[in-house]
Amino acid sequence: MSRKADEGSSVPKVKIWVMGKEYKVPSSFTIMTAMEYIGYRFKQGIGCRNGYCGACATFYRVKGDYKLRPALACQEIVKDGMVIVQIPFVPAKKTIYDIDKLEPSANAIFENYPEVARCLSCNTCTKACPQNLEVMEYVQAALRGDLEKVMHLSFECVECGLCAMRCPAEIKPYLVARLARRLYAKYMVPLDKRVRKREEEIKEGKFDKELERLMKMSVERLKELYEERRLS
Repeated sequence: MSRKADEGSSVPKVKIWVMGKEYKVPSSFTIMTAMEYIGYRFKQGIGCRNGYCGACATFYRVKGDYKLRPALACQEIVKDGMVIVQIPFVPAKKTIYDIDKLEPSANAIFENYPEVARCLSCNTCTKACPQNLEVMEYVQAALRGDLEKVMHLSFECVECGLCAMRCPAEIKPYLVARLARRLYAKYMVPLDKRVRKREEEIKEGKFDKELERLMKMSVERLKELYEERRLS
């Protein structure tokens, strides 16, 4: 909803603070729409703003509650007295590795993210997850080399990085889970015949002309085609 669309609306307002400044916004807004309403622009590229999902990581407190709470700005509805801090970047370095030279085992996890051995089982990472994933459980599964369990428990992770920011042992759980899922997919899941067929078609150039045609289209026309697409 734009500022103009909201003019004259009967939706009650709530008072929030963003980066220390006070604003009044419609109570039905998410944190993201509230911030856009007061003039913020998400240049980083949030998933629903032509970027990547998980980039709207947020911490907030509410008046009368001492807890610092994690959230994704696109999901959390504003509350009266909410004090909001956006996290534009999580300082968690990803290890560079050649997955073809790794084995699907705990050793691959330890070699690339040895800090997992420092896990205190404090569950702080789980409490920090805005997706309510069992983060500590998949970190423990990674320690044991149970890549399948890591894959299942972390499948809905959007890599916002809030778990890494809160971990007292300086573990980067979401990056550990990413490596585990890649190892599981490469070595432990049989490749579907249809995938192999499509891979061969791509190498043969079957879709080159269509891609060239799309590359020459305007953004407006691409949006039209996207809206007109048929979903089976």
